[in-house]
Amino acid sequence: MICCDQLGLKLSKSLKKLSNSARLMVGQGDYEAYAEHMRRNHENLAILTPAEFFRDREEARFGVGGRRAFRCC
Repeated sequence: MICCDQLGLKLSKSLKKLSNSARLMVGQGDYEAYAEHMRRNHENLAILTPAEFFRDREEARFGVGGRRAFRCC
């Protein structure tokens, strides 16, 4: 039998995965994963704020000003 705490934890993890999947489908990455990666691997670089991260991902997806930048691949 699963206790309430375990059920809540499983539900929370499932919702987090679903949320991350939905963000990835629309071109938005997981800010927490990005920040953790930067802390672990690039400690000498500044971490973007959540707003800066969102803007960066939007620009990477659509290009600056909503126009898609030319890509070779």
